[in-house]
Amino acid sequence: MRNLIYRLYEGRLAKTVLRPGARQDLPQHVAVMLDGNRRWAKSRAFSKAATGHEAGAQKIFEFLGWCDDLGIKVVTLYLLSTDNLKNRNSDELADLLGIIGALTTEMAASGNWTLQLMGDRDLLPADLLAKIDTAVAKSVGKKGAHVNLAVGYGGRIEIADAMRSILKEHGAAGTSIDDLAGLLTPELISEHLYTGGQPDPDLIIRTSGEQRLSGFLLWQSASSELYFEEALWPDFRKVDFLRALRAFESRHRRFGA
Repeated sequence: MRNLIYRLYEGRLAKTVLRPGARQDLPQHVAVMLDGNRRWAKSRAFSKAATGHEAGAQKIFEFLGWCDDLGIKVVTLYLLSTDNLKNRNSDELADLLGIIGALTTEMAASGNWTLQLMGDRDLLPADLLAKIDTAVAKSVGKKGAHVNLAVGYGGRIEIADAMRSILKEHGAAGTSIDDLAGLLTPELISEHLYTGGQPDPDLIIRTSGEQRLSGFLLWQSASSELYFEEALWPDFRKVDFLRALRAFESRHRRFGA
C-alpha cells in the first residue's frame, strides 16, 4: 500500500515538474552532496561504514538515470573531500577509495555518461588516480550527462589552483604583474576552475539534513539555489528529487540579491 501511494504521489509530482512549458525551467546543472552513507549503515546495524558507501555508490546510477530522463546536462557529485582524506580513519578511507575506484570503472563501462575528475590530483593515491583517469578517457563523448566527480575536492583549494594556473599561464607569456592585475576578472578565474567552460550549478542538493556547503563549489555556488533533504543519500528517492525540482521551479531566482 505504501509503495502504491508513493507511486501515485511520484506521478503527480512528475506531472507538476514536467507540465507543458516547464522543461525550460529545469536546472541545467545539478550538484549533489551525497551525505549520510555512514549514518545509513549505522541505522541498519551494519558493522562497517563501507556498506553505506557501497549503497550510496549504487544510488548514483539510479540518480543519473533520473537526470538523463529529465534532460539535465551537467551533474556534479561530491564523493570525497580533502578533509575526508585527512580525517577519516585509515580502514574506512581505504574502503571508500576502493569503492570510488570501482564506481568510476563501472560508470565508464556503462557507456552512459562523460566523466570528469575535479579535485586535487596530488592528494589522491596513484592507483585510484589511474582508475579514474582510465574511466574518464573511456567516457569521452558519451550521450548522457556530463558528470563531474569531486574526489579529493576542496573549494578553497580549487580557487587557489585556479589562481596558480592563471599565474603560470601569464608568467609563461611574459605578462607583468601589473598587467595581470588589470586582466584579472571573475570571468578569467571561472575559466581556470575545475568546471571551466561549464555553467555554474543552478541547484545544489545536500542529503541527510545537514544545512551547510562544507566548502563545496564555493565560487560556482554564488547564485545557486540550495535544497536540503532530510533523507540519507542511499534512501534518496525519485520523489525526493522531484520535490527538489518543484521547489527550484517555484523560486524566483534573484541573481545578486
